[in-house]
Amino acid sequence: MTAWLEVVGLGAPATVQDGGRPGVMHHGVPPGGAWVPELLIAANRAVGNAPGAAAFEAFGRLELRARGRDVRVSVDGAAPTLLADGASLTVPAPTRYAVRYVAADGALAVPEVLGGQGTLWVARLGGWEGRPLRTGDRLPLGPPATPGAAPSEADMSHLTEALDPAAPLRVLLGPDASRFGDAAVALLLGSTFTVSPSSDRVGQRLDGPPVPHGDEGAGTSRPMVRGAIQVTLSGTPIVLGPDHPTTGGYPLIAAVIRADWGRLGARRPGAPVRFQAVSLEEARYAWKSHPARPAGATSDPVPPILGA
Repeated sequence: MTAWLEVVGLGAPATVQDGGRPGVMHHGVPPGGAWVPELLIAANRAVGNAPGAAAFEAFGRLELRARGRDVRVSVDGAAPTLLADGASLTVPAPTRYAVRYVAADGALAVPEVLGGQGTLWVARLGGWEGRPLRTGDRLPLGPPATPGAAPSEADMSHLTEALDPAAPLRVLLGPDASRFGDAAVALLLGSTFTVSPSSDRVGQRLDGPPVPHGDEGAGTSRPMVRGAIQVTLSGTPIVLGPDHPTTGGYPLIAAVIRADWGRLGARRPGAPVRFQAVSLEEARYAWKSHPARPAGATSDPVPPILGA
C-alpha cells in the first residue's frame, strides 16, 4: 500500500462503515450502512469523498497515524484537519452523539464484498477482515481526493436539526394492526422510552412500559427492514438497525421513517425516545429535503411491506 492510516489507539469498538450494500437481502445479507448516515455523509463531503465512501465508525476514542502521505481528515463533518505524514490524531470519544465518523480524503480502500465495503460484524464479512478494528491495523487509502467545500453554517444547522435529541421519532403505524389494540398504540405514542445499553447495530432495544399484544410467537416470518419496530413476547419494543435480521416473526407495530433513522441512532444509552405517528405523505416530504438523501434520488423511502 502506498498510503494508509494506522490505528494506534482504541477506547471502544470501531469498524469500517460506508453507505451500505442494498439489494442482497435475498441472500440473507442485511443492507448495513452507517449507524448515523448523516454524520458519515457530512464527514465524507468535508474531505471531498463520495457521500457513502468507507470511513471509520467509532463508539469511543480513536487514535490514528498517517503513513505514506499527508491526509485530510474530518470528524462528523467538521472542517478538515491536515494530518502530516507520520503525525497522529486523537479523536475523543463521542459526547454529543452515540458514535463518531472519521473520514479521510481518498477514503478507506478496503475490499468490496457483495457490493459494499462496510463491516457486517454478525457475518464476519466486509470492512477490515470482517471484524472490529484493533490497535496496529493499517488501513489503505485511495488516491487523494479533491478538497471538498467547507461545511456552511446552513449545512451544520440542517445536520443538527436532523439529529435533534429532543425531537420525537416519526413513525408509520402498522402493518400488524390486528395484533395490537388501540390501547397498545396509544401507549407507544404516549409514553417516553429510553435507549437500552444492550442496543447494538442489529437493533435498539427500548426500556419502558411493555407494549401489550395478542401474539404468541406464531407469526409468519417475513422480510424485515431497518426502522421496523418489533415487539417481543414480553412487550419490549426493538427498532431494527442497519445489521438487522433479514426475516422475522415478531409483530410490527410501526416503523421509524427513513428521515429519522439517524435521529434514533445518534442517541446514547439512557436517552429519551418518544414516537409521533405521521402519514405516508409526511414521511415522503421529510425525506425530500433530508441531508442523508442522495442527490437525484427518486426511490420511495417507504418499503412496500410497511404499508406503502
